[in-house]
Amino acid sequence: MVFTGFPDAAIEFYEGLEADNSRAYWQDHKATYETAVKAPMLALLGDLEPEFGAAKLFRPNRDVRFSADKSPYKTQQGAFLGTDVGVAGYYVAIDADGLLAGGGFRAHGTDQTKRMRAAIDSAAGVELERMVRELDRAGLEIRGEQVATAPRGFAKDHPRIELLRHKELMVLKTFGAPAWLATKRARTEVEKVWRALGPINGWFAEHVGPSTQSRR
Repeated sequence: MVFTGFPDAAIEFYEGLEADNSRAYWQDHKATYETAVKAPMLALLGDLEPEFGAAKLFRPNRDVRFSADKSPYKTQQGAFLGTDVGVAGYYVAIDADGLLAGGGFRAHGTDQTKRMRAAIDSAAGVELERMVRELDRAGLEIRGEQVATAPRGFAKDHPRIELLRHKELMVLKTFGAPAWLATKRARTEVEKVWRALGPINGWFAEHVGPSTQSRR
């Protein structure tokens, strides 16, 4: 399938799901999900995989086993791409608000956060600070879980304390639902964001690496 954009029906599908997150709604609108959401997303991923790495389409069902929220379906369709699995990568999603794209480093273990902070504390941290500043000026949002003050072992007046507070660091661009969402331009806009993220993802691959902690 050739990617031609996300139709208005994709937005409308998630608007309806937010209002009625039930199996009945899903079954009644499954065909819309398949044609307006899943198929365009798979086509987009197929176009982008050669440059950005293998893609993983997230399941639409929520894991409610350990959650107080028992609503059965996610209210967005997301996907992750990347060659440095467990370190950094690229993210794209469609929901009731429209399209978003981003990426960066999401911690899979405390050992990764420790290595990230050690690198930020070193000369390499100056490079990361510069890249983050450039992404911020370009209109991208810096996200990621943080501690409230200085992490243990670092002074509150450290020159890069804002970065050191992060346990992980992600970057996001929210596009909304402009007219071009239903055209091939949607691919171009996602590519622009991901190419801007290439250097920062490379930094995490070099200075952090995958977690060596065993998962339960």
